[in-house]
Amino acid sequence: MLPSKQIRRQTHRVAAPSATASTREKLVEAAGHVFAEHGYQATTVREIVKRSGANIAAVNYHFGDKLGLYTEVLQQSVRAARVDAINSALDRNAPLEDILRAVIGARLQSVAKPNLPDWHFRIMVHELVQPTPALSRVVNEVSRPIYKRLLELIGGIIDLPPKHEKTRLCAHSVMGQILVYVLAGPLLKQLWPELEMTPEQVDRIAKHIGDFSLAYLRQETSGVGKLPCKTNRGNK
Repeated sequence: MLPSKQIRRQTHRVAAPSATASTREKLVEAAGHVFAEHGYQATTVREIVKRSGANIAAVNYHFGDKLGLYTEVLQQSVRAARVDAINSALDRNAPLEDILRAVIGARLQSVAKPNLPDWHFRIMVHELVQPTPALSRVVNEVSRPIYKRLLELIGGIIDLPPKHEKTRLCAHSVMGQILVYVLAGPLLKQLWPELEMTPEQVDRIAKHIGDFSLAYLRQETSGVGKLPCKTNRGNK
């Protein structure tokens, strides 16, 4: 039988990873709220550790510095945008129009998640108004690959190269319709008080954006009628 002191030491070693993960999660959650309230520049590490109950050494241990912590928080807010679901939609072997509708629906799903803290959205607003060095990393690791695939998808629908100006303009128009609901929710609520972003309402909005976008994309290609059903090939 092991001595009681040795048992206690072993128990402590097993529990340590969980405690470490908990500290990291508390720091990210607290930092998300503080960064969303004040922006990156005006936020202090002292305020973050005060809210999290951790200490400055924990920030250095887990993230290196304030920018490292902020980058993790920003990445989490981007992941809340349903990146996995968007990639799954893009991976579908289906008519291109159906894939576009699935991408729109996947992106809008985050708006209908009632338990998603609003700091995910507010911190992105701060970042877009006053970009930090963290934005380039998030764009290169997450946003750029999805943007590239969206250009390929829309280029396939309108029979133009992905990097053609018209393809980009069409992609940006689709993105803009989505982002007005994602980033301008409080403004829309003032203009349309009855708007409730329930899952059912989000589905209707996604269908409208798909209908609205495809009406133009079909016209851009053929002028009349509906495009032949092309499928997603070679985009994986």
